[in-house]
Amino acid sequence: MSKIALVDDDRNILTSVSMTLEAEGFEVETYNDGQQALDAFNRKLPDMAVLDIKMPRMDGMDLLQRLRQKTTMPVIFLTSKDDEIDEVLGLRMGADDYVKKPFSQRLLVERIRTLLRRQDAENGVVPATETEETKVLQRGELTMDPLRHAVTWKGKDVTLTVTEFLLLQALAQRPGFVKSRDQLMDVAYDDQVYVDDRTIDSHIKRLRKKMRMADSEFSAIETLYGIGYRYNEE
Repeated sequence: MSKIALVDDDRNILTSVSMTLEAEGFEVETYNDGQQALDAFNRKLPDMAVLDIKMPRMDGMDLLQRLRQKTTMPVIFLTSKDDEIDEVLGLRMGADDYVKKPFSQRLLVERIRTLLRRQDAENGVVPATETEETKVLQRGELTMDPLRHAVTWKGKDVTLTVTEFLLLQALAQRPGFVKSRDQLMDVAYDDQVYVDDRTIDSHIKRLRKKMRMADSEFSAIETLYGIGYRYNEE
């Protein structure tokens, strides 16, 4: 049973999310602020932490910075819809993904499961059977390993969030085929969460930027204006 630490100063979130995670089979520890969580982590680390960014005493950014000095355990940030700068900074500091408030708890559960699978793979734990979603995907210069949540382009590592990874995987699985924004929304979110076209466009924009950090000539993701996106194998 994986142990999840949930850190947020909103008691309603602590109560509702912890109940959902426990129903999904996780062991959950809740903390009202970053300092309280850090004190507990210094005694024993959980398998994963879900952190609010804005908290009293010690915020999520400070807590993440302290954690990354001693552990690579997965960390998901909970952010408000206006915290894009904090999201970018958090990812640079070592957060693995973020989920915007208000959020679907089912979406959060899926993000947690994805990152725990990656952690298991890094620790040498692999599933008994391989599926289309878990096997290594090779498309020209692109290699994607879903279990390890690892992406390389021309041999260079590219660090993606879970959402970015899922979008790239969906496009690269069917090179040359167009994926509409609605189809990509279904990949990255669930039917309890409303996102508009600009959200998908923003994810694709950040995805392209990260790929171009590995290769300034990267152009495999094509925009078809008014239709969607497709992956062109190079």
